[in-house]
Amino acid sequence: MIQNYLRMAFRIFIRNKAFTAINVLGLSIGISASLIIFLIVHYEFSYDKFVSNSDQVYRVVMDLKFNGNEGHSAAVPAPLSNAIQQEVSGVEVTVPLMQFQGDATAKVSIQREKTTEPVILKKQAGIIFTNSQYFSLLPFQWLAGSPNNALKNPFTVVLTESRARQYFPSENLPDILGKEIKYNEDFTATVSGIVQDLNETTSFEAVEFISFATIAQTHLQDNFMMQVWNDWMAYSQVYVKLAPNNQAANVENQLVALFKKYNKDANKDKGNSMRFKLQLLSDLHFNKDYSGFNQRIIPKSVLYSLFAVAAFLLLLACINFINLTTANAARRAKEIGIRKTMGSSRKQLIIQFLGETFLLTSVAALISFSLAPALLTLFADFIPEGLQVQSLRQPHVFLFLFLLTLLVSFLSGLYPAFVLSGYQPIKVLKAQSLTSGNETKQVWIRKTLTVSQFAIAQIFVVATLIVSKQINYSLHTELGFNKEGIITFSLPRDTVTTHRQQLLNEINAISAVDLASTGFLAPIEEGPAFTNISFAPKPEIKDPVQIRWGDPNYIHVYKIKLLAGRNILASDSIKEFLINATYAKLLGFQNPEEAIGQPLLFGEKKVPIVGVMQDFHEQSMHASITPLILGGNNGDIFHVRLKPNISGADNWQQAIREIQKAYHQIYPCEDFGYRFVDETVANFYQTERRTARLLSWATGLSVLISCLGLLGLVMFTINTRTKEIGIRKILGASVNSIAAMLSQDFIKLVVLANILAWPIVWYGMHRWLQDFVYRIEMNWWIFVLAGVAALLLALVTVSFQAIKAALANPVDALRNE
Repeated sequence: MIQNYLRMAFRIFIRNKAFTAINVLGLSIGISASLIIFLIVHYEFSYDKFVSNSDQVYRVVMDLKFNGNEGHSAAVPAPLSNAIQQEVSGVEVTVPLMQFQGDATAKVSIQREKTTEPVILKKQAGIIFTNSQYFSLLPFQWLAGSPNNALKNPFTVVLTESRARQYFPSENLPDILGKEIKYNEDFTATVSGIVQDLNETTSFEAVEFISFATIAQTHLQDNFMMQVWNDWMAYSQVYVKLAPNNQAANVENQLVALFKKYNKDANKDKGNSMRFKLQLLSDLHFNKDYSGFNQRIIPKSVLYSLFAVAAFLLLLACINFINLTTANAARRAKEIGIRKTMGSSRKQLIIQFLGETFLLTSVAALISFSLAPALLTLFADFIPEGLQVQSLRQPHVFLFLFLLTLLVSFLSGLYPAFVLSGYQPIKVLKAQSLTSGNETKQVWIRKTLTVSQFAIAQIFVVATLIVSKQINYSLHTELGFNKEGIITFSLPRDTVTTHRQQLLNEINAISAVDLASTGFLAPIEEGPAFTNISFAPKPEIKDPVQIRWGDPNYIHVYKIKLLAGRNILASDSIKEFLINATYAKLLGFQNPEEAIGQPLLFGEKKVPIVGVMQDFHEQSMHASITPLILGGNNGDIFHVRLKPNISGADNWQQAIREIQKAYHQIYPCEDFGYRFVDETVANFYQTERRTARLLSWATGLSVLISCLGLLGLVMFTINTRTKEIGIRKILGASVNSIAAMLSQDFIKLVVLANILAWPIVWYGMHRWLQDFVYRIEMNWWIFVLAGVAALLLALVTVSFQAIKAALANPVDALRNE
């Protein structure tokens, strides 16, 4: 029986090669997209699932409000962890997590056996300061040392196996205990333990753990602000594990009281407040409001959008299959009638048709699985680093592919199976099946499915245009400062001041350099830098504002305009301030000139305002422009504006090589790393750019699948109207009139699809754009442009076959009938 079903299925496939190829191609596209998206989504949702009792593990975060504007922070004041251990009940484990300042890396010096000079690794990442409770929070396996006292004492460090092998490649693991490691010329720590690498999908990526008690025994006590409650760094985080049967709300209330105790200004009014909050471990990887330093965040909305893309592409493929199979039903009508006359039951026919669908879907699934490694490479921008080709060999992947094959077979094959098996033998053999009301119903179903296909494709097209337009606006709109051709780089730690000025002079002397300055952060940065400052005449006006500083050339490098007053003067400490227009208005000055000479209270010192700058964007278009001050002070970050590139020359790269040469003459043992400011701006919109690229692929695939389905329907329609076309030509119909007759019904369907799609995509894009404070308008012409493009594509698809049919010899058409 099964052999008979297979034999018949292969005969049907060979007899209808074009329809079979279209079906397999459409299903392969849908299944391939679903497989890749499943791998991505499964990987992302597997973050930190290995942590036991994860529903009791939280990160302490902060909810902030400045002048009515809400903010969030994954960083917390440094003394919080000690306060929790001493003053908060219901917490079983408290884990501080502190990283080195700057780029969170450290210069590591190691003295190995059989070497006279220490091995120096300049930028080691993955180093944190923490306590021994870190290892009770995460299930590390100990290879050497004891978890109870490994980080109990200051100046001790625990290494993962991979880091231990890197530092001491020729030593046995137990022999590494007691070895010394020097960090940043600041202190030396002794290896007190070695743990196995987690090798899990996790937000905890540290591989080197220095005892938290070390901070209090070094100058890091001041650098990390271990006694400061009204300020915090991006490198300071705290995790807690609640005691059994304890509620997060109870601990949060205690944390709120703790903040009020140590920071009197934390909640001065409804518009300005700060409070601690507990963020569940399972939320860390998905909540962009609490993005930690160098933490990779994937909002769940993005993953759900991926699910939607996969579902839509699968739906399009299933619609194709249903359309083509039911449209091709007439060719199999006599077969069905004869089989029923010979005794086949409707159940057997349904099994036969579902089996054919399952066979086609299985072939498509095999093709999709074979293409998966290449697709993982093609979509590398969307693929997490931890997701490798080896992931395809996991049992859950095969299970997913099998279940997906069953689902697609069921969705694609069920309706055609019932339609085909429902033909009545007598009517079929009398050639009445195609004139029945049931066939008319099938035509309307096919038309409805075709409209659905093109509506989905149109949604993708319009969404792609709007997302691309918003990204282009974000990248190229006027930011209030110049970002083109400017590079920034930092001096090594513990830089001598005279060396800074020497290097600045040498860089300014380079012919391809327009102007160089030293200071703090660039005008726009990925992470805000706030300071507490108040207006001296009215101390109650005390607000956190963003801070920058630099020498007098800073505003000239970035071409920041002054609205009133003058520029800051050269100084080795902050003695004057420029403020932006937003801060001037916040202080109550309607006219920028009114702010000149007014004092700000910076710490215990009164600092005058000497100028008002025009507003510029210091963050992405997602956020509003905030109050900002610029102080006159030298800094260790260089800002260099290069002269415009000359046509046919590469003077930017030449200038960078000369800057690097000057840098290495002063710091011969240090690495030189730089970045362009416009790249910083572009990095703000990585998620949106990936979304745009994903939408572009989804648009292309959806349009391809829709056109394949339309092509199949056109081919079927022409085949069923061959005799009509021949008679019309004999009676004098022109090629154009025949092509127009065959095309107009399909064009109407595409027009209807556009009309149905536009309200849906308008609503979705309107919601998406709300995430941007500064955004584009959704112009009507975007929708019209997408609609015209869809019409032209459909017209080309239909016209090609229609003209081919109209040009055919009518005698051959009538003879074939």
